[in-house]
Amino acid sequence: MKVVLIGATGATGYELLKLMLADEAITEVVVLLRKALKVSNQKLKEVMVNFDQLSDWTSEIKGDIAISCLGTTLNDAGSKEAQYKVDFQYQYEFAKLAKANHISKFLLISASNADASSLFFYSKIKGLLENAIEDLNFQSFVIFRPGPLVRPNSNRTGEKIGVSIIGFLNKLGILNNFKPLPVKKLADLMLNYAKNSKAGKIILSAHQILSESK
Repeated sequence: MKVVLIGATGATGYELLKLMLADEAITEVVVLLRKALKVSNQKLKEVMVNFDQLSDWTSEIKGDIAISCLGTTLNDAGSKEAQYKVDFQYQYEFAKLAKANHISKFLLISASNADASSLFFYSKIKGLLENAIEDLNFQSFVIFRPGPLVRPNSNRTGEKIGVSIIGFLNKLGILNNFKPLPVKKLADLMLNYAKNSKAGKIILSAHQILSESK
């Protein structure tokens, strides 16, 4: 199977990339990115792109599976407009080009609270993205809505504090369906669905992800 991936420089995307390169079922991984990875593998093809003009690289978005692990925070992006570009525009454009090139399966990392009608900006754009990609009618569309993620060497202070608080509450028997999940486990689950998921739309909630990642 040939996979086209965006978001490989993020924590989950990088873990997923390593797993795919080590998996015999994956024959080639095309990674679209803005800066080179420090990875050397004969199955890996790195393509430097400008996400604002992604259609210029349409010919590279060909294969069996397209995966988006792309995402940012308002703090990292610097503005709502910049975050919208990353969390909606770039990913939707990638999905459109994948569909136009007859890729049949699309995997997306969304958010546990994704909701197109939400009053919260982040939740709203995640929900809008899910709906927009669903309308493209991929043969198989798998949405992952993880809860808090444990990222190695994370420099996101708010994220680390949140994970610590939830971990403490878990020890008290509170929010046990919302436990922090190491990104390696999410990547393992994504690889399994990339290789084995059936046709149709599948949404994996935070609880389901935790349950299937044990």
